[in-house]
Amino acid sequence: METFSQEQHQQQMADKKKVKDLSAIIIILAGLFAGSLFVDFVQLALGRGFSSQAVKTHALLETGGKTWVAYDDPKVTVQIVTDAECEACDPSEALVWLRRVLPTLEAMPIESGSDTGKLLIERFRVTSLPAFIFSGNVAESHFYAQASSLFEAAGGRYFFDMGKIGLPVGKYLTLPKIDDTDITVGPKDAPVKIIEYADFQCPYCKVFQADLNKALKEYEGKILFVYKHLPLSFHPQAQNAALAGSCANEQGKFQAYADNLFAKQDEWSKTAGTQKFKDYAWRLGLNGRQFIQCLDTKKYQYKMNADMAEAEGFAISGTPGTFVNGTFLPGAVEYDVLKQAIDAELEK
Repeated sequence: METFSQEQHQQQMADKKKVKDLSAIIIILAGLFAGSLFVDFVQLALGRGFSSQAVKTHALLETGGKTWVAYDDPKVTVQIVTDAECEACDPSEALVWLRRVLPTLEAMPIESGSDTGKLLIERFRVTSLPAFIFSGNVAESHFYAQASSLFEAAGGRYFFDMGKIGLPVGKYLTLPKIDDTDITVGPKDAPVKIIEYADFQCPYCKVFQADLNKALKEYEGKILFVYKHLPLSFHPQAQNAALAGSCANEQGKFQAYADNLFAKQDEWSKTAGTQKFKDYAWRLGLNGRQFIQCLDTKKYQYKMNADMAEAEGFAISGTPGTFVNGTFLPGAVEYDVLKQAIDAELEK
């Protein structure tokens, strides 16, 4: 008959305890797993969401007639500085586009007149509304990786310039400056100031110029017209024409010379070099020698460059682009639209 020593008995008891402890752990783990599945089932059945386990293991989930999709991008907040009283400042259209490229976006409207709005406008030098300020983690998104050049960082946030992708401006907060270097027609103290960014080789500018001349006559003494150069890159003679216009302005003949350039647009736009512009100066009675020297030395290149940079700052990329005081008119609007904008300013 085999007998157990005290040492063997103690070993047997220890082995039983290990088995008991292991069984308890297995039961607990099984319970947790079963519980997780039970939670998944109950939540799906009741349409109240998903457990953390389900979210971690599925990229697409459906419940309650809705489909939930997982994204690699982080949740990004965008503060939209706008003006509730400005109908054209409604950011809804822009948000539709933004959510297509950044589905994890959460929008937060900020009134431009609020303390937060004023701070954001100052910090990011915002010139127009609506303005879009993204949280810092936008830099971790695929959208930022593809469009980083359109973002400006400051204070851990990112300003996205929607004007550079063609979003229409709802409202300008600042206006172009007018100084002694600008080409102007009319009294400087006129109640209405019309500032046009234009290209002499642009056919739409040619059409619009006729309406502008009509307005200058109808509202004589009430309008200061300011012409700013925006020669477009795909118009090969536009820069030469702009420099010629400035040289004509130097002799007080801008309006006559500009009208001639628009009238003969089909003629000089097919040439190369500056000879045609010099010929027009002689024919219009300008001091030819002075004009030639001005044009050959590109005397007003600096002014043309400054106008172009200013237009870019206001997100104006096409011509004509016209301010009637604080109202911006894109393109060659009809005369009735121009007249309405002028009348509205005169009534203020």
